[in-house]
Amino acid sequence: MLLQKIFRLGENGTSLKTEIVAGTTTFMTLSYIIFVQPTVLSSCGMDFGAVLVATCVASAIATVVMGLYANYPVALAPGMGQNFFFSYTVVLGMGISWEKALGAVFISGALFLFLSFLGFREKLIDNIPDSLKQAIAVGIGLFVAMIGFQWSGMVVASSGTLIGLGSLHARPVLLSISGLVLTIILVAARVRGALLWGILATALAGLPLGVVRYRGIIGGIPSLEPTFFRLDVAGALDMGLISVIFVFFFLALFDSVGTLIGVSDQAGFLVDGKLPRAKQALAADAFGSVSGSVFGTSTITAYVESAAGVAEGGRTGLANMITGGLMLLSLFFYPLARMIGEGFVMADGSQIYPVVAPVLIVVGSMMLRNVSRIPWADTTESIPAFLTMCVMPFAFSITEGIAFGFISYSLLKVVTGRGREVHGLVYLFAVLFVVRYIFL
Repeated sequence: MLLQKIFRLGENGTSLKTEIVAGTTTFMTLSYIIFVQPTVLSSCGMDFGAVLVATCVASAIATVVMGLYANYPVALAPGMGQNFFFSYTVVLGMGISWEKALGAVFISGALFLFLSFLGFREKLIDNIPDSLKQAIAVGIGLFVAMIGFQWSGMVVASSGTLIGLGSLHARPVLLSISGLVLTIILVAARVRGALLWGILATALAGLPLGVVRYRGIIGGIPSLEPTFFRLDVAGALDMGLISVIFVFFFLALFDSVGTLIGVSDQAGFLVDGKLPRAKQALAADAFGSVSGSVFGTSTITAYVESAAGVAEGGRTGLANMITGGLMLLSLFFYPLARMIGEGFVMADGSQIYPVVAPVLIVVGSMMLRNVSRIPWADTTESIPAFLTMCVMPFAFSITEGIAFGFISYSLLKVVTGRGREVHGLVYLFAVLFVVRYIFL
């Protein structure tokens, strides 16, 4: 049997039926990104339909490459956190064109690909303090949740306090609150595809309220032309974008390695604490970012939702073939995605996204679980972690959170006589961030 030969099903203790179920389960758990990604990237001027196509096609390709090259049931898609960094920090916050931002994603991905074959990525991540790793994940979770609360209309701008509670009587806001309640119930009940079902149920409830406009379910595939090969690599090489490339590299580094280790540990792939075929898996992850930037979407990385497929028995790359195929099939549901991702204009002129907002809040809550791994009793670890977590949502910038974390970590270790605990790379990054603040 060809599939048996390619994916070594018997050797991995699995079967065709099991891999199909596992691949379908993984798709169900990560499919929310199909609706969320074009909504996020269109907020910075990118074409909604083109981003949806880029997301599905690039994710499918990267997922298939992971399955064939590394033979692991780990799917890939645009990373939550990286997409908001791309849109809100880089494009909207720094005023950089999305074409240059895609160029930065391409460069960071190409760097990933090169370093993956040298084994440098594993060495680099080992030398970054664990407290900062955990704090970065938590900070991104707070950042994503903050945007979710804004998109729901539950949090609005306030002249006296910067932010305040929105009108809880408005129909769009009530729809978001109801969607949030339903989604967290589904998640707590461990319903397969809870986030997807939460999105669909919220959209359905919004139809009679007039908040969501029906646009159909199945339709033609949008053109990829508005984003395909629109990346500006030369523009991304500008000195002012070095920190942006670094953060793209940094975030994808933690996401890919952390997810691969976590999912592999659950599946029993680790041998003496190490992942066989790690170079192939990391190369496939890096290839995803490179191809994604060419098609027109932000950093593509390994998805922790793959753990759901592993829990269903997925053990080989065959599961990825199913997940990738379903991602391509999703292209025909563009009218549904357009309906879900469409914004609603409030009475004060602000625009919110009541259908996808609940998912952002829930995803943000999931990312906060790492806070328990921070050594709070050690102030040289906890204060930099605290600054990292808080600056991200308060400054509305993932870059600034990382910068404050590295600078404060290095400073506190030196002044307390514990400077030898810090790797030279951390000092280097801290100095570069200081130089950035002074000169850029």
